[in-house]
Amino acid sequence: MNDRGHIASAFDRDLEGIQALIMKMGGLVEEQITSAVQSLEERDVELAERVRERDKHIDQLEDDVNTEAARVIALRAPTAMDLRVVLSVMKISSNLERIGDYSKNIAKRTGILVQMDPMGSSAGAIRRMAKTVNLMLKDALDAYVQHDVELALAVRDRDVDVDQMYNALFREFITHMMEDPRNITPCMHLHFIAKNIERMGDHVTSIAEQVIYLVTGEMPDEERTKKDRTSIVAE
Repeated sequence: MNDRGHIASAFDRDLEGIQALIMKMGGLVEEQITSAVQSLEERDVELAERVRERDKHIDQLEDDVNTEAARVIALRAPTAMDLRVVLSVMKISSNLERIGDYSKNIAKRTGILVQMDPMGSSAGAIRRMAKTVNLMLKDALDAYVQHDVELALAVRDRDVDVDQMYNALFREFITHMMEDPRNITPCMHLHFIAKNIERMGDHVTSIAEQVIYLVTGEMPDEERTKKDRTSIVAE
């Protein structure tokens, strides 16, 4: 094997290692979304605390991805195509880390909401919204592994469903607050939780767009349709 072959083989091995970190990170993030919303619906403070504690593992994995990616760039001098792969991986890990942060934010508010009366069927609606995002994330990661542009495009399109679910919840919270001022505080916390999940959907969409860029070399031409018409942003 010549030097070029050795370099290519070493790059492939390095990339496999980074991809393994990404998939581990993705699995943890999926679990965090499920657990955070479960802690809210079941009013489980201990589970919420575990979600908060586990977030540090996701942060560490992002650091590991970035460290490995920087090492590959420094040592392997990747070609334009290979560099695109490495940069896409770094952006995907960044999006996963942000989704993990939103899960942690939900868990933080669970500890406050358990001290208040439940607000109608909002917890169930939030669970359904989070499940939609989690399925999108699973498909986005599958699209990444399989280099499947069609699946990535489908994930991108499904973010509209998340926006519509968020808008419906937002209107419901406004109604509850208008009916009784005592509902304002719990509804505001629930609104921020719903907004966090809506933002998760945006980050999943960004992952899907990175898959499209990775495979085609171009970002999607058409601007993604957004159905979130509210002006309050919860970061």
